[in-house]
Amino acid sequence: MSLNDVKVIAFDADDTLWENENFFRDAEREFCRVMSEYESYDNLMMELFKVEIQNLELYGYGVKAFILSLIETALKVSDRKVRPEQIEAIVAIGKEMLEEDVVLLDSIVDLLDKLYGKYRLVVATKGDLLDQERKLKKSGLLKYFHHIEIMTHKKQENYLELLNHLDIPAEQLLMVGNSLKSDVLPVIELGGYAAHIPYHTTWLFEQMNPEDIKSDRFFELKQIHDVLDLFS
Repeated sequence: MSLNDVKVIAFDADDTLWENENFFRDAEREFCRVMSEYESYDNLMMELFKVEIQNLELYGYGVKAFILSLIETALKVSDRKVRPEQIEAIVAIGKEMLEEDVVLLDSIVDLLDKLYGKYRLVVATKGDLLDQERKLKKSGLLKYFHHIEIMTHKKQENYLELLNHLDIPAEQLLMVGNSLKSDVLPVIELGGYAAHIPYHTTWLFEQMNPEDIKSDRFFELKQIHDVLDLFS
């Protein structure tokens, strides 16, 4: 088994094709500013993270889930004393996030141009369906992709559904993404290939040590364009 077996290259979207996580960091800072009278920045961030993790199975990922967790955190840390104008400001944070321009990461278009026609290219991402569809349309990248898979979670069962849809065995898939936990580990465990391209900021829940992944089907790359070197 080798990379010569790969027929499909799947790309994560957020922080792999375009910028995303930095918008969440900006939103967290604004939330902490709005709620600063109730708790310190560090305590607000700690409480928000707890609420987000508790809500993952119920809400999933994406901006809308994030804003619901912000509102819940605001109610919690203020002992339900949060004012209507503060809730309004939190909702405005979410609306601004949903209206952000799509900023492609460096070399994405050049990479897709070189791979297009040689492999089936797929987007395999998680998040809110409407938001991810909006970003894909605004990105100008839709023409490159054979299939778009927007997942509620990125676990083995979700990747199995993708493999079944594509009608390929795991060894014919290379997954490319910025999250070791979501983009790499489940695919490696299924018998596929995975390439990790770190982004400069990663949500705490997604962080893990690349040295914990022991596989000759795992590739740690410095930048997205290095994907081409895997096939040279």
